[in-house]
Amino acid sequence: MPEITTETLTFHLRHTFRISRGAADTVQTVLVRLRSDGLTGLGEAAPIRRYGEDVETTAHVLADAAKLLPDDLFDLQTLGENLERSWGHRYQAARAALEMAVLDWVGKKLDIPLYRLWGLSADRTPKTSFTIGIDEPEVILKKLEEATPYPILKVKLGSKDDYKIFQLIREHTDKPIRVDANEGWTREEAVEKINWLATQNVEFVEQPLPASDTEGMWWLKERVKLPLFADESVHTSADIPKMLGAFDGINIKLMKCGGLREALAMIHTARSCGLKVMLGCMVESSVGISAAAQLAPLVDYADLDSHLLIVDDPFVGMELDEDGRIVLPPRPGIGAVPRTDA
Repeated sequence: MPEITTETLTFHLRHTFRISRGAADTVQTVLVRLRSDGLTGLGEAAPIRRYGEDVETTAHVLADAAKLLPDDLFDLQTLGENLERSWGHRYQAARAALEMAVLDWVGKKLDIPLYRLWGLSADRTPKTSFTIGIDEPEVILKKLEEATPYPILKVKLGSKDDYKIFQLIREHTDKPIRVDANEGWTREEAVEKINWLATQNVEFVEQPLPASDTEGMWWLKERVKLPLFADESVHTSADIPKMLGAFDGINIKLMKCGGLREALAMIHTARSCGLKVMLGCMVESSVGISAAAQLAPLVDYADLDSHLLIVDDPFVGMELDEDGRIVLPPRPGIGAVPRTDA
């Protein structure tokens, strides 16, 4: 019988992380260890409070999740059915972590990285962006210095200081920038700011309006000069057809969609709908980041940098080359291991 144990991890951020909805100096995730046949599969849950999830509940449901595992851990179909029957659409981060641990175990059992199991090429990964959150000018300048090795920036906007923040950044770098408003703008504000950003070497804007303003996204799309990407507006593959015409691309996060297999379904659905695909993350350690990176060869853009934003990541996994391109770990499974074992 496979054994599941959980551990709550606390990470300290290099800087206070601010977006339009709030700020944090530390974050907590739930680590899952699945042990069977002498192998340990790792998974990580980073619960999203915006969707009613928290660390305590996530840890509780994961600690009792062994009963949901199939007799044969390779039987992912039954695992998915068990999760759907027991959890429904709840506990997406927990679902992602449990499936991640199973897939990591499967990869280790077969002695092969997940990306190779899926027939993907490690040579086709994109560059990742480096995130700069909303902050005071002196802190932003320090973040820009830390971002020197990375060729693409992701800038969080959605405050009264948007113009000041962006102009400060542009005074110090001409790197391509991707903007994430985190639902922080009104319709009229979004039109004005996005069309100004179109003159500032910005590649695209992510989630400019609240996800609840579905009609507003179609309205906005007709009035702006930059591509728009959905984050909070699209959770799973079922949401993608509903938003066609409102966005040019989607941001897929394991913690939002419920795991690697659903993320893969989202990629294929988006492609069939003519949408671009970005692979994103919550604030996760190298466990969650390395798992998401297994799908990187399939996407256009990546925002897998949260392990760079924490100072005490106890794991190693996905790395970046000198050009900021994702380097998939050669180890089996998701490729993440404790730093002490690397």
